[in-house]
Amino acid sequence: MKQRHSFWHMWGWPIVLGALTTFGLISALFSDGGLGDMLAWFALGIPVAVCGWYGWRRRS
Repeated sequence: MKQRHSFWHMWGWPIVLGALTTFGLISALFSDGGLGDMLAWFALGIPVAVCGWYGWRRRS
């Protein structure tokens, strides 16, 4: 039980961010305007915003 908890504690958010990035890239590849482009921007913007926030936080 302890080993399973430590796996999700360490890799949970990177897996979520990777899945969002994958969804955003596939959505951008196959969409042709409208909702697909908005989903791609949203799904690709979240990981970028998280990385920027953590990078800014570490410098402060």
